[in-house]
Amino acid sequence: MKMSWERFQIALFEKAPEAVLTHLLIVVITVALAILISVPLGVLLTRPRYRKFGVVALNILNILNAIPGMAVIALALPILGLGIKPAVVALLFQSLLPIVRNTIAGLLEVSADVKEAAAGMGMNQRQILLEVEMPLAMPIILSGIRTSTVYVVSVGTLAALIGAGGLGNMIIGGLALFMPEYLIVGAGLGAIMSIFFDRALSYLEYKITPPGVRAN
Repeated sequence: MKMSWERFQIALFEKAPEAVLTHLLIVVITVALAILISVPLGVLLTRPRYRKFGVVALNILNILNAIPGMAVIALALPILGLGIKPAVVALLFQSLLPIVRNTIAGLLEVSADVKEAAAGMGMNQRQILLEVEMPLAMPIILSGIRTSTVYVVSVGTLAALIGAGGLGNMIIGGLALFMPEYLIVGAGLGAIMSIFFDRALSYLEYKITPPGVRAN
């Protein structure tokens, strides 16, 4: 079908703002929940008492991550119905692994000598974790958050299939109704959103990384 400038304007200025806001809502809720679950879990799995469960936990998360996003969304539909809730739950399952994995990797990379020096200064285990380990591990943790966020932005377009809305509505609508303008606007804004989050979190990761350990 021939492109229409009028339809393109309608898609961009009338339909896109609401779709972008809905998509952002899905992304923010999903990533916030993923951080609240993954970071404490990653911290727990680096403590000596629970370290032995780390491999089991990562294997479970790897299995969840290997399931196609569409399949997870389809499985959530009969239980949670239509709307944003099943979309968030489905995306959440697959956004946990990068954050948990990077939290564990970041904390385990903190030098034992640094922790011993902190203990020698009179810090207890909680203070060492919050004031020494977490700040040093934060760049690696942020890298995991960046990976999860970009994933949620891109796969979140599938949420439209279960009535959650977002940019997926424009993409699916453009395909179903043979309106390339909606498809271009929806896919283009999704790509821009992914790039924005990737660059913003990458910049934040760069800024909090100590100058001596930044990659050139």
